[in-house]
Amino acid sequence: MDSALLNDDKVIEDTKEWLEKAVIGLNLCPFAKGVHIKNQIRYFVSHASTPEALLNDLVAELEVLAEASPEKIDTTLLVHPFVMQDFLDYNEFLEVADAVLEERDLEGILQIASFHPNYQFDGTEIDDIDNYSNRSPFPTLHLIREESIDKAVEAFPEADLIYDKNIATVRALGHAGWKKLFSIE
Repeated sequence: MDSALLNDDKVIEDTKEWLEKAVIGLNLCPFAKGVHIKNQIRYFVSHASTPEALLNDLVAELEVLAEASPEKIDTTLLVHPFVMQDFLDYNEFLEVADAVLEERDLEGILQIASFHPNYQFDGTEIDDIDNYSNRSPFPTLHLIREESIDKAVEAFPEADLIYDKNIATVRALGHAGWKKLFSIE
């Protein structure tokens, strides 16, 4: 997408569409629906154009989430459409992001999940449908409360099967089904 056509509203709109149609609609994350319905997801669009600027936004958003009441903000989607377009660069940045959790004494309190338009699991080809379970419209860092994960896992005892179920879901859907889901020609 042309960056001149992107504004925060469009980025959030596209991200919510992906969340509603793929993440919730395909039940890729059984925990997402509740926080979405309760409006407990914070959407932050980073205007960072360098990894350093993104790191600053990440630190700020981690602090916002850590300090907020879970009833107000349970999770944050830090969407960064102007930096880390290359998946390999993005993947390397995840190590930096995890180091920030440790430096800020947030390990065990928050964690970071990753989504990217070109997400690729190790051992897969770029076009393998399996990768689509983690493909989002824009590079996105999902900041999650560990406590919320623990509660969700208690309510969903087969949480360790989610990854395998997601792969089976996107395989059954296939590329044609994915495109139809998002009305892509």
